[in-house]
Amino acid sequence: MNIGKAASQSGVPAKTIRYYESIGLVAEPNRTPSGYRDYDEADIETLKFVHRARSLGFPIRDVASLLDLWRDRDRSSAQVKALTQRHIDEIGQRIDELQSIRKTLMDLSRRCHGDNRPDCPILEDLAAETRR
Repeated sequence: MNIGKAASQSGVPAKTIRYYESIGLVAEPNRTPSGYRDYDEADIETLKFVHRARSLGFPIRDVASLLDLWRDRDRSSAQVKALTQRHIDEIGQRIDELQSIRKTLMDLSRRCHGDNRPDCPILEDLAAETRR
């Protein structure tokens, strides 16, 4: 099938499929005699796998590792779990950072009158950071 149909069936946009091929995340498919990409069911399953992993926030490097583990029938599930746990830990760190940012912004927003006065604690705080 052509790239448009592969994109439709996998949920991965054609441009992204080309990108994944260019970085070696997924193998380039066979080509028709006229040079068009020709995807088969195995290619679609791989693209669906990648799509799901990316939708869970796994970075490309981890998706590549997960693909390798998925294809390796002699794998240890401990490897998959360790990779997933590392991702969970990274998500936790990002959540903590975002909560801190949210708290700071809420405080600044509460301190700002939001009226016609020119003084604004939000802008003052941003400017103070540029002087450090």
